[in-house]
Amino acid sequence: MIGFILKRFFQSFIVMFLVAMLAFTMFNFLGDPVNQMVGIDTSAADREALRDRLGLNDPLYAQFARFIGNALQFEFGQSYQHKRAVSGLILDRLPATLELSLISAIFTLAVGVPMGVHTGLHRNSLVSKIFMTVSLVGVSLPTFLIGILLIFIFSVQLQWLPSFGRGEVVDLGFWSTGLLTATGWKAIIMPAVTLGLFQMTLIMRLVRSEMLEVLRSDYIKFARARGLPSRAINFGHALKNTLVPVITIAGLQLGSLIAFAIITETVFQWPGMGLMFLQAIQVVDIPIMAAYLMLIAFFFVMINLIVDMLYYVVDPRLRVDSTN
Repeated sequence: MIGFILKRFFQSFIVMFLVAMLAFTMFNFLGDPVNQMVGIDTSAADREALRDRLGLNDPLYAQFARFIGNALQFEFGQSYQHKRAVSGLILDRLPATLELSLISAIFTLAVGVPMGVHTGLHRNSLVSKIFMTVSLVGVSLPTFLIGILLIFIFSVQLQWLPSFGRGEVVDLGFWSTGLLTATGWKAIIMPAVTLGLFQMTLIMRLVRSEMLEVLRSDYIKFARARGLPSRAINFGHALKNTLVPVITIAGLQLGSLIAFAIITETVFQWPGMGLMFLQAIQVVDIPIMAAYLMLIAFFFVMINLIVDMLYYVVDPRLRVDSTN
């Protein structure tokens, strides 16, 4: 298993290195940082002095090495728009995005897996047909439209939930959370459902197809021939083997929730990294864009690494292949 982990670490390093090159390219070739930091009345001498101070006149390999060193220390310079350190801006917004992604992932698994199991075991029932219709709607409708519909129903018509914001937030010093207040929970319900509905339908359909395939396998037929109860067969054998590929998809979907929360955060004005990134694009705030790209890539790489390790533990075939 050590060799397997080292191989995955090496692959993760290559991915992060390529992403760092892309982020560095944004820094150097997507506009001039000096023009973003000074006014139009700044003299050419002052501009050149600022370029020297920022190291922009150094060779590209030296600039790239400095960029990598700063990124390892979680330093991405100063935001052109906010005139603050990008690392501080990200730390302020990170709790909101991670909490939204976490609640959305819990919703995705808690609803998607049981729906997939039910539709796999009772595929011709009325409830299963309703679930499949709901999943078709969740796959077909775009995220922003789902958010707008939820706002119209639960905020405008019923006035049960807030239409924007994060609610009341409790500052714990190292973390700001809205999960400790009633208004915070009300505020996160609609964004979490909007963000997780598409992934929930994917998980449901994946579990359903895997359940149908596993239930047709020979060892399930043998278990039925031995007289084992249906509950033991369906949940002790079939569901356990069904969850092996679901682990991989669920892990990657968690990374997608973090990365693609931009639309949801924009619709609900959720104060997370996605909204900050979209605002940075509008004003070409390169440090925030580069930092967001590096951070999302890091999340994807780490989640993928953890999923690979879990997959190695759950699936004995990988251990057998590695020993041969």
